[in-house]
Formats: sequence, structure tokens, C-alpha cells
Amino acid sequence: MTKPLAVRELPLFLLSGVVLFPREVLPLHIFEYRYRIMLKTVLETDQRFGVINCDPETGEPSTVGCCTEILQHHPMEGDRSAIVTRGQKRFRVLNRVRDTPFCVGMVSWLEDAAPTGDLTELVQSVHGALGDVVKLSAKLSGKSFRLPEDIPSDPEEISFWLASRLDNATAAQQHLLEITDTADRLQQEYTLLDQARRQLAARTVLKDLEQGTKN
Repeated sequence: MTKPLAVRELPLFLLSGVVLFPREVLPLHIFEYRYRIMLKTVLETDQRFGVINCDPETGEPSTVGCCTEILQHHPMEGDRSAIVTRGQKRFRVLNRVRDTPFCVGMVSWLEDAAPTGDLTELVQSVHGALGDVVKLSAKLSGKSFRLPEDIPSDPEEISFWLASRLDNATAAQQHLLEITDTADRLQQEYTLLDQARRQLAARTVLKDLEQGTKN
């Protein structure tokens, strides 16, 4: 199997407030002229392009993004398209090669460093904290929540899976995307989950007290 080049040119799709992670699915509606041209070019080559998160306020693009591959392409009226993509691997933008007719960057691939120890215990702690957050959220809302059955077991994969599911936390997601140490990413995610768990537990106690007072 041919090893992919460490550096290559990659078409870039700039999205405000969206951070894509490896193995995550991203549907897109292609309607802007520059991205219609980009899509045509990508479909004629390797069907891959990069997704870059842009700051919603300044419009400044991040330097680290995720390459994504087109899985489905559905042409629409007006030369528009609906596509479904899946994140592949992360990259760092070294420089912008050109901006017209669409943005192209010279990128280098990012990979996590090999773990220096066994991460099983850390993964179990993260999984336990996640389970507690789900249970407490269900109790507070009065709704039934269950953990998905397809949660990855591989440390790197579950770290990306968790990061992609953080709500209203684009800056935190971008930070987690840029980390190249699996243990560090998992530890930071555990900290976030533990904070959420403590807050939810406190709210649950207050709710129980209020209900006890009413009764």
C-alpha cells in the first residue's frame, strides 16, 4: 500500500463554528459558487477536501482542520448539491496556496504520538463519567437517555467521538482537535465531564429538596 505524502495541497472548506473530527459524518449543502467549483474538482480527483473551523466573530480560519471524504453526492437544481462526508485525518495548514476560485492550502498531516502507557483505566474513567452525566441529565429532565451501543473502545477513537459531541463548545472542540497526545485529550475530556457531573448532581439534589418541600 502506498504511504500518503506527509505534505500535500488540499482544497479547503471554511465553516463558521464547525469542528470536524476523524470518523464523524458531516452533511453539507453546496450552493456558493466557489464551493460548487471546488466540489466539481474534488469529485474528479480523490473526493477529499479539508474542513476548517472559522471564528464566528472575526472570520479567522483555524490552522488545524480535518480532511473529509465524500460518501454521497446528490445533485440539485440550480447547480447546487447535497453531499455526505466522513472525517478522515487531521492536518495543519502550512500556508494558503491560493484563494480563487476556491481556497487551497499546503497541509501536513497530524497524528497522535504513540501512548507511553496503558490508557485502559483512563478510558474507563471517562466512560464512567459520561454514564453518570447521561443518568443525571435524564433524572433532571424526566426523559429517558441511554448511552449509544457503538461507543468506540479504542482510546484515540473515543477521544474524538467525545470531542465531537460537546455542545456549544466550539473553542474547546478546536483545542481538542489540535492536541496530539491521546492521554492528554482524554484527561481534558474527563475534567469537562467531571465538572458537568458535579453541576448536574448539585442540581439534582436541589430538585429533590424542592420536591420534598412540596410534598
